[in-house]
Amino acid sequence: MSAGNQVDGMVVLINGGTQGLGEAVARRCAGQGAAGLVLVGRSVERGQALAAELSDSGTSTLFVAADMSDPESCGRVMSAATERFDVVHGLVNVAASTARGNVFDTSVDGWDDMMAINVRAPFQFTQAVATLLRDRDMSGAIVNVGSVSGHGGQPFLMAYCVSKGALATMTKNSAFALMRHNVRVNQVNPGWMDTESEDAVQRKWHDADDTWLGKAEAGQPMGRLVKPEEVARMIVFLLSPESGLTTGTVIDFDQSVQGAGDAPKPSLAETPK
Repeated sequence: MSAGNQVDGMVVLINGGTQGLGEAVARRCAGQGAAGLVLVGRSVERGQALAAELSDSGTSTLFVAADMSDPESCGRVMSAATERFDVVHGLVNVAASTARGNVFDTSVDGWDDMMAINVRAPFQFTQAVATLLRDRDMSGAIVNVGSVSGHGGQPFLMAYCVSKGALATMTKNSAFALMRHNVRVNQVNPGWMDTESEDAVQRKWHDADDTWLGKAEAGQPMGRLVKPEEVARMIVFLLSPESGLTTGTVIDFDQSVQGAGDAPKPSLAETPK
């Protein structure tokens, strides 16, 4: 990847853009010449602080507080974005729920909430940005953040895995539909990633202590978890003209190769009762 300004002059909207991977993407975009950023998230304090920091550093940044489970959020965000910047050239759909639940204990409400945040919201933003670009006769790029769990995944993440599988299909379908409008759509599937939210998940759902990260990294083939900054580099590359005609791709960003090696055999401890 070139060291040049990959998103020079672009206005990029990032939902889930106030922490973790979304924040890393925002910082990468700012450092790679973005003309403007729209950060969407639930934490007003974090969002406003990050927007102020990036704006002070020279990249005009707008924060819009929104909950991706609310179907009205997309319209409000797009109105604020176009009022500030007139157009959005790039979209990164990062926001996601990772709530736990298996085939026995996932509730209907939990299922619906997962699909609203992880599938419906990316669809709404894709539709809105694509329509804006089509009506302006402008090119653009969309990057969805999926997960390697979308290939099948873990029993304790049933709804999450299904949502990420659906997102991959949406990526390919929308990429094919939008290529004639010069709007590219791709997806990056991170594996186990070292983020603040993952730390919270490990402590909440898996009774982890302060040593969990070191133990987890010691067990990985390459000796560490995926870092948000490296995934951000791939995402910004896919947003940029440097990725050329790349569209409809789903890239696994993980220490595994689908279909290679012995088929996994889950232990009885992993089997829901």
